[in-house]
Amino acid sequence: MHTRNSADKGIVRNDYERELKAHWDAKTADEINLLLGAEDGLYHHHYAVGDFDRSVLTAPAEIREERILRELHRMESDQVSLLTDALGDVRPEWRGMDAGSGRGGTSFMIAEKFGCQMSGVNFCTHHVEFADGIAQKHGWDKKVDFHVANMVQTPFQDGAFDFVVSNETTMYVDLHEVFGEIRRVLRPGGRYVATTWCRNDAVDRRSAASARIDEHYVCRMHERSTYFEALAASGLVPYRVTRHTEEAVPYWELRNQSAMRTGVEDPFLEGYRERSLDYLLIAAERI
Repeated sequence: MHTRNSADKGIVRNDYERELKAHWDAKTADEINLLLGAEDGLYHHHYAVGDFDRSVLTAPAEIREERILRELHRMESDQVSLLTDALGDVRPEWRGMDAGSGRGGTSFMIAEKFGCQMSGVNFCTHHVEFADGIAQKHGWDKKVDFHVANMVQTPFQDGAFDFVVSNETTMYVDLHEVFGEIRRVLRPGGRYVATTWCRNDAVDRRSAASARIDEHYVCRMHERSTYFEALAASGLVPYRVTRHTEEAVPYWELRNQSAMRTGVEDPFLEGYRERSLDYLLIAAERI
């Protein structure tokens, strides 16, 4: 079942959410996302950790850009293993929610790996329509559905999910609010796994690099400490936390060599190198 809602009422609740939704509604032809997923149908709206194949930078000029884009896509797809590894054993009869599902890449990969049901939530209508089309084209619609909804106020019943993931989406929402909603839709003992970039407030509460990223993406990046305060307040108890800040640098080094670079590469590199930004994986259980 695919939920549709063409009106903003009930999805967009304040001026910031209206601004953010307008930003994403306008991004119908963002090549850095659309070119990368064209071959396998896995379109990502997240980044990556780990090193890249350095030979792509010395490829002949006529194929260099193609090889860079392929390598970026490989890295983004491999990043999903951070989530799946932290989820642990997931049974085929389980149901998961992808909070901020974009064009569906993470949802499709989790459903494929575990054989489980996935429901993506996104308030950008054209993303949901795009993801629906990909699901139908590849036969993934038997396991994955998408809903036009606000991730802090979803249409699902209490305890509807065995697990929830958010893949670099929590910088767009209030953490106390979204973690409260995640707790509501999780069954007792259910798991929540997130990847996120955030401000390292042990170094700098609001660096120039983080401010430039916020401006570029119309986001409101959170301090690292706020994640753990909000998790505790929502009854979500971490069982795994890993920092991948240094590992996040190579992806941006490679993307900075692409003709598709957007200008946000330099502040990410600056922030990670000076450690004013952190890249985290957080896995928690609902009590």
